[in-house]
Amino acid sequence: MRPKSPSPLFIYLIILSILLFFYYSSLLSKPSSSNSTPCNLFNGRWVLQNPDDTLHQPLYNDSCPFHRNSWNCIRNQRPHMGRINSWKWVPHQCDLPRIDPFRFLSLMRNKNVGFVGDSLNENFIVSFLCVLRVADFGAKKWKRKGAWRGAYFPKYNVTVAYHRAVLLARYNQNIALSDHDGSKGTYRVDVDIPAVDWSNISDFYDVLVFNTGHWWSYDKFPKETPLVFYSAGKPINPPLGMFDGLKVVIENMVSYIQKEIPSKTLKFWRLQSPRHFYGGEWNQNGSCLFDKPLEEHQLDLWFDPSNNGVNREARQINHLIQEALRGTGIQVLDVTQLSEFRADAHPAIWLGKKDAVAIWGQDCMHWCLPGVPDTWADILSELIRNSFETG
Repeated sequence: MRPKSPSPLFIYLIILSILLFFYYSSLLSKPSSSNSTPCNLFNGRWVLQNPDDTLHQPLYNDSCPFHRNSWNCIRNQRPHMGRINSWKWVPHQCDLPRIDPFRFLSLMRNKNVGFVGDSLNENFIVSFLCVLRVADFGAKKWKRKGAWRGAYFPKYNVTVAYHRAVLLARYNQNIALSDHDGSKGTYRVDVDIPAVDWSNISDFYDVLVFNTGHWWSYDKFPKETPLVFYSAGKPINPPLGMFDGLKVVIENMVSYIQKEIPSKTLKFWRLQSPRHFYGGEWNQNGSCLFDKPLEEHQLDLWFDPSNNGVNREARQINHLIQEALRGTGIQVLDVTQLSEFRADAHPAIWLGKKDAVAIWGQDCMHWCLPGVPDTWADILSELIRNSFETG
């Protein structure tokens, strides 16, 4: 008796099973996405969104109690603030989610975040505080442990504060005993000693964000009142110029952070925030009355040091910082390129005081708030979240 032939349905099921086997085998052979190289959030482009789309509107307005007046561009009636805040930073190969203040403060419950550096880190923290306040309207101003400004968020027991240390290292003015040579004294910089404003915070913060750079110029410290650098209590000889002094300070402060700040503390160094003075320095009628971001092909013309423009220092200083951070546990927060595009987003002449421009010139260095630092906050929160959630 001849055996029965398999039914067509049976054959179909066998073939389907074989195909499914090979399909799932191929999926398992692919590398896990958790082991893939993390996305570069710093490399991307600005994309204009619909300004009427509530999903892309700022999380805060001019009423935030942590504002600084000269950066409150909505209150100061800077035109086109809606358009300025309609540009979204889009990394080339992944998505950058906007910070969720509720989720972030929940993640940071019983932890503290500190910023140390010059007024660009203050610009940053004002943005950060105003964003986080959305999740806790009971936030209170906080100025302890040498902090210049900050806030305590009682719902989450989280403190976020800024310590003003423009050179990071300690410096003091030495008044000249006579001015027969035109000198008005010097500023002593101890390259191996942190400024007192942040020297006692090592055990308080769980996250720290450092920066320096914007005070390292001859308009802040002219030749009549130069910086004189000391190490181990003695003058460095031969004397260092401004740029070499900056290099030595950065190297020493990085070494101090590595030794004195606990290894469990998450540490970042924010690279330079670029200036956008056009036509001259801040005290030479430099201006930034732009109505749209720069194009990518314009960036090198503005910022490449070889072009010797007035805004060249950001990339020069970044090179020193990145060399000093190599091989350390300090993460680079590279906001430079994304910020280079945004010539349109500074306070410029809308500074909130009648005579401010006549005295100080246009502000083409700090940023309008809401504004570009909100994107810095998006990136920082994502890096913190990734570090804490992945261990």
